[in-house]
Amino acid sequence: MTNNTISIDQIHLAVQERYGRIASGFQTGCCAADAGADYVEECGCGAELYDVDVSQLPADVTGLSLGCGDPIAIASLEPGQTVLDLGSGGGIDCFLAAERVGPTGHVIGVDMTPAMLEKANRNKAKVGVDHVEFRQGQIEALPVDAASVDVIISNCVINLSPDKTAVFQEAFRVLKPGGRLAVSDMVTRGQFTPQERADMSAWAGCITGAEDVADMAAWMRDAGFGQVSIQKKGDDAVELADVPPHVGPAEIFSARITAVKPNTAV
Repeated sequence: MTNNTISIDQIHLAVQERYGRIASGFQTGCCAADAGADYVEECGCGAELYDVDVSQLPADVTGLSLGCGDPIAIASLEPGQTVLDLGSGGGIDCFLAAERVGPTGHVIGVDMTPAMLEKANRNKAKVGVDHVEFRQGQIEALPVDAASVDVIISNCVINLSPDKTAVFQEAFRVLKPGGRLAVSDMVTRGQFTPQERADMSAWAGCITGAEDVADMAAWMRDAGFGQVSIQKKGDDAVELADVPPHVGPAEIFSARITAVKPNTAV
């Protein structure tokens, strides 16, 4: 899943350094803003991508919105649920989820970047929510108990992982039977070349870590998920989870990705 000249640790470090700089104010955000590539036309991020109202949140929260979509809009959250956000960043999706699950629910954000976790906890104090917590960890090895989560959300983070099969296996492990995955992320039709994947600026910018939709769907099903759906954002008439792998240069776009852990799974 990675260029064989680049290690998983190198990718984690490049991603962590980028988002640490963003959290500390040393770099402006948004995916691929400094990737310097020609294939970033479909990439965009920010609070304006949300279908839900985010105006009630402080500017320090919405200003750190680095996602490529709105997982809250597809998560169908209900009061009392436990929600896990993969790569929670400054916390915007956690705070939006907390509003929907209410005080009887619980929201966990997992992020590997200390500066981003520090920012998220400061934002938590500003928002004034008690049923949100942030944990340091990698999404390939979640610091979360098995079968403890009702819904997993994520916003433009899985593409950053160098081991997406581990991400989906971990997501499956921590979900309760019948639990759901609701993700906004960058995916492709086609594959990036090894040379493109070796560009760590573009990888950390949410571009060259993206994978073909057919591969993504296969990894989710191999992990045990059912009802796998991948739809290009704004085009829910086309189901991409069932198309064959694309041959040719990578075409990148933002997608809505959903799946369910079967009720019979343990």
